[in-house]
Amino acid sequence: MANLLLAVIYVAFISLGLPDAVLGAAWPTMGTDLNAPVSWEGGISMTISAGTIVSALLSDRMTLRFGAGKVTVVSVALTAFALFGFSIAPNYWMLLLSAIPYGLGAGGVDAALNNYVAIHYESRHMSWLHAMWGLGTLLGPYIMAYALGAGQGWSWGYRYISILQIALTAVLVFSLPLWKTRTAQDTEETTEGDGPRKPLGIRGVLAIRGAREILVMFFCYCALESTAMLWASSYMALGKGIDKTTAAMWGSLFCIGITVGRLASGFLTMKLNDPAMIRLGQALVLTGIVIMLLPLPHNIGTIAGLMVIGLGCAPIYPCVIHSTPTYFGKDKSQAIVGMQMAFAYVGSMCMPPLFGLIAQHVSVNLFPSYLVVFLALMVAMHETLRRKCGDRAAA
Repeated sequence: MANLLLAVIYVAFISLGLPDAVLGAAWPTMGTDLNAPVSWEGGISMTISAGTIVSALLSDRMTLRFGAGKVTVVSVALTAFALFGFSIAPNYWMLLLSAIPYGLGAGGVDAALNNYVAIHYESRHMSWLHAMWGLGTLLGPYIMAYALGAGQGWSWGYRYISILQIALTAVLVFSLPLWKTRTAQDTEETTEGDGPRKPLGIRGVLAIRGAREILVMFFCYCALESTAMLWASSYMALGKGIDKTTAAMWGSLFCIGITVGRLASGFLTMKLNDPAMIRLGQALVLTGIVIMLLPLPHNIGTIAGLMVIGLGCAPIYPCVIHSTPTYFGKDKSQAIVGMQMAFAYVGSMCMPPLFGLIAQHVSVNLFPSYLVVFLALMVAMHETLRRKCGDRAAA
């Protein structure tokens, strides 16, 4: 039964990634059809991010009350509803309205699933599950491209993905008994002397020893990852003089590095614990940045460095989440994972645009230096966390 539930969660992670890269792929056509300026894509993206932050912060309260299974079902249903709203949107403002349930659903399922897997499954599954998310982000644009190529328009691209999400919602509903709702076990684990614990809230989380360090660490990781993902191609084209088409193609090497790296990380976690995997990832990211700066011919350093950075990023996200219950206890992990998701979304939403301003007004060649700043702060926070709470996460 546990293996069947794990299979359902794997499918859920693929589905979670499906719509994440679709907006960027569809926007050139969507913007034209809806008479929306190119920059208005950012409004949709920021609305989605705001929704994910809200639902991530509420995840502890919702999961305590309804359980991870029900929260996941409702969250996926919300994203399915939102994507269908995208598919029938007659104008930009309908897209913006649909982005609200999309963000709320995405943040809810992200926080609930990540914490559930961190508590109930081995670290290798966390890495492989996030590799499945990467697979979903690769498949989503292909579904949109199929719809556009068949002359069906972007609306059918979103409709296809909505149908897949509806099917997943049905699977999740039927799988609810498999979640072991762990009602008795989880109630026992989250019960204090005078009864079940109450939601911790933001202040409660920040008061926990080591929580601030892991939150800042997660913010830095997601700022680094999202900046690399968004600006790698521009850095190659504008900073290194690489042809724009070639730069766009090579820019995908970062995402390929993450996906391949997470598949490999699943096997490495059988030998190395989460802190060791995080340090290995950080070391690879630094190695990749150094390679990018080497004066190698034909921009080989830039290309190879980007791939190595992606490989380095691969284990960090899943291993940080998987280590959270070990550092802070299962009774506090949902609240902290929810806060981690919120910090992640803030980092992903704010830090790439900040680099855009730097690139525009100073130089796009500061791209590697910008990544180093977040890497250094991430390493400092991880080592501080290890000093404060390392005894609980010892191998």
